[in-house]
Amino acid sequence: MSTASPIEEFFSSPDQKFAVVGASSNRAKFGNKVLRWYVDHGYSAIPVNPKEKTIESLSCVPNLSSLPGSPSEYHVSIITPPAVTKSVLEEAHKNGIKHVWLQPDVESPEALAYAKEVGIHVIAGGPCVLVHGISSNRAKL
Repeated sequence: MSTASPIEEFFSSPDQKFAVVGASSNRAKFGNKVLRWYVDHGYSAIPVNPKEKTIESLSCVPNLSSLPGSPSEYHVSIITPPAVTKSVLEEAHKNGIKHVWLQPDVESPEALAYAKEVGIHVIAGGPCVLVHGISSNRAKL
């Protein structure tokens, strides 16, 4: 049994791939701030937004199913309205994604119950990657 915290487990692999669902081109929005946090801390992150082609010079994908390689290799931060979060978790489950960080105020009771039911490891209930994230040991990109 691991003694690592859920946040430590989320960042446990040195070559981990990350995706940010709800990434935004608006630098004032949390979807942009979270994406920039990953990049500024040495992580590779892909923005997921069906309406954008690029964000912060990174190519976007429209959904989790479109992630390069195997989507199951990604850990995902979600910054969506609570009404959308469960459908994102359903797509994550369909693609074998097991680690999700629901950024503050995106969860709903239905979304949390669904994640528990299908075995997705979820960080929820308040922690934000902007405050609680763990910096990579790699150089900035």
